[in-house]
Amino acid sequence: MDKKSVNVKGPYSHNALTVSNNTELDEDGLRNNGVHMMREIPSEACFAVNGGATGPGGANDTGENAGWESKTQFMLSVVGYSVGLGNIWRFPYLCQKNGGGAFLIPFLIMVLLEGAPLLLIELGIGQKLRQGSLGTWNMIHASIGGIGIASTIVAFLVGLYYNVIITWCFFFLFQSFRSPLPWASCPTVEIGNVTVPVPECVKSSETAYYWYREALDISPSIDETGGIKWWMALCLLLAWVFVYFIIMRGVKSAGWVIYFTACFPYVVLTIFFVRGITLRGAAAGLIHMYKPKMEKLLDLATWMDAATQVFYSFGLAFGSLIAFGSYNKPRNNCVKDVIFITCTNALTAMYASIVIFSILGFKATAIHDRCIDGNKKVLRELLSDKYSDISNITDNIYESYMKEHFPDEKSLNGSAFLDCSLEKELDSAAAGTGLAFVVFTQAIVELPASPFWAIIFFLMLLALGLGSQIGTMEGVVNTVFECSYFKNVRKELLTAIVCFISFVCGLIFVTGAGEYWVSLFDGYASTTGLVIIALLEIVSVMYIYGHERFSADVEYMTGYYPGWYWQITWRIVGPGFLCLLLVGSLIEKVRNSPVYDAWDSEKGETHLLPYPGWCMCIALALIIVGIVPIIAGWLMDRFNILGPSGRPRSASTTMRRIDTAASTRPMMEDYEVTEYRTDILPDDADDMMEGPLRMAPMKSFRMEVIDC
Repeated sequence: MDKKSVNVKGPYSHNALTVSNNTELDEDGLRNNGVHMMREIPSEACFAVNGGATGPGGANDTGENAGWESKTQFMLSVVGYSVGLGNIWRFPYLCQKNGGGAFLIPFLIMVLLEGAPLLLIELGIGQKLRQGSLGTWNMIHASIGGIGIASTIVAFLVGLYYNVIITWCFFFLFQSFRSPLPWASCPTVEIGNVTVPVPECVKSSETAYYWYREALDISPSIDETGGIKWWMALCLLLAWVFVYFIIMRGVKSAGWVIYFTACFPYVVLTIFFVRGITLRGAAAGLIHMYKPKMEKLLDLATWMDAATQVFYSFGLAFGSLIAFGSYNKPRNNCVKDVIFITCTNALTAMYASIVIFSILGFKATAIHDRCIDGNKKVLRELLSDKYSDISNITDNIYESYMKEHFPDEKSLNGSAFLDCSLEKELDSAAAGTGLAFVVFTQAIVELPASPFWAIIFFLMLLALGLGSQIGTMEGVVNTVFECSYFKNVRKELLTAIVCFISFVCGLIFVTGAGEYWVSLFDGYASTTGLVIIALLEIVSVMYIYGHERFSADVEYMTGYYPGWYWQITWRIVGPGFLCLLLVGSLIEKVRNSPVYDAWDSEKGETHLLPYPGWCMCIALALIIVGIVPIIAGWLMDRFNILGPSGRPRSASTTMRRIDTAASTRPMMEDYEVTEYRTDILPDDADDMMEGPLRMAPMKSFRMEVIDC
């Protein structure tokens, strides 16, 4: 039996404990068994220095971490974390794929019913309990403490491959300082005495060849590792060095980086917007993307895509938002923060899609025009007696001839004419890395002063990637720092160890098969596990912590009691949508054979290959590793097994008064500490906390804290 003595003073002093013999109802309407235990509530002076959090980085911290320097820093950090690469290269693709403007309907519905409610839960519970992800769920109930560990593991796995995307951005940024751009034309080789373009480049395109062969030097399949590519390994090392110096001391070391990662992307988007809408073909791109196809709303896949996009674009269930909220002042209005962040996230996605498709419309129009010029040259050769020069063939003459002789696409087979379709060029827009490093780079080549546009584009991607990576890894390091094993380790050293391990593990992503591994991790490490974690988070807060208590907490922090919209989405709609999303993702994985896009150098294009069996074992392990801590935490609490702190998870902390006078001997009995309280100070407590406590002296007495 472990014993330690504490001194307990008056009920309104720091670390106050009030004890009575009578079981009564506290302000939440919960039985307190005669005990209120209150953690230290920092004064306004403490908030001015470190944000006031009593978890890692707060008033009780040892200086390894700190709270937000200002409200602006907090808002920009969350915006930089939430608004990431998915807003730039995934949302426009989903709009195009799922009915154009019609996709905005399910997207906005999911933002209101899924995104905003979950965002308020994570920010609110972190701000109220003033703990990171691990401490928050342990404080709510020991049996759900595994949620914090699970979210940290998933965030770590995502951080591994997400930083590789930043690595690719670094590589392309460095190459963008060359003029002309290295992906503007195909390289040449000498065959005999003749210099010809590389056949692989001719069969694909300049940008596709540069991406797959020059940048990645990709292997034909995931079975062939292809060795570590040293140029990418150096860029990966640089990426982790950047991340380390940004997060090594938590939010205190972020500084100006937060302002850059949050604000710079909007500057670049605005520059591209002004340039894009003035380009020929921009209107065609915008019409193609936003032209509504209402029949797509009847497709369940459209709603699943909308729910998935909202879930990942907000960065939910990683634990980072809980950590961000814990650095806030207790009376920060988190409801206003959620409204602002939600609107910013949704509007940024739509704004970015306008910019992207105005540029892609220009690119498609330029390619379409070159295709028609080629066909006109063929037509002039066929009708040389009639047209001496290509300029004599007007668009009307060309279109009349093509409609007469080639009424459909099949009739072009075997002819010297190419199928010049603007619609097909617009449909060729890709998502993810294909959009950023192949399609959009080709559009940049078409712009005058292309190196300038390439530099600011990849700087924008770098800022977006770093903003999200900072939040992801801050959640990981915050949780590790909360573990009792590492309490005496300096934050800088602990962060360095985490980043070094991440760099070593990430070397697999800079091999010849690196992009295939990124696809595997993206498809399995960050899908099922995150949805399960988010579902358990909302159920735990609503039905274990209690929706009435959480609503009262929100009212205490903001002065606003959550109304029917929040209550319905928290208690019914949110869990329901997450269950549907989980079932839908599992059905999709079962119905569709797991495949990946592999590069075929002979044909100069990608083709689908099935994952080998050993890869699927790894994929299954990636899913399981994000779920096991949740089950393990419940079992450890259920069977009273030692937890990370070295003490039984279900132990009751009993306090016994041992130094008493004879007159107080009848008070010697055990009391169980049932909960932490942060809101039991009297109405004038704020005035009391601004200076020295003006209270009548109260006699101290010793208590034994007995862990049994």
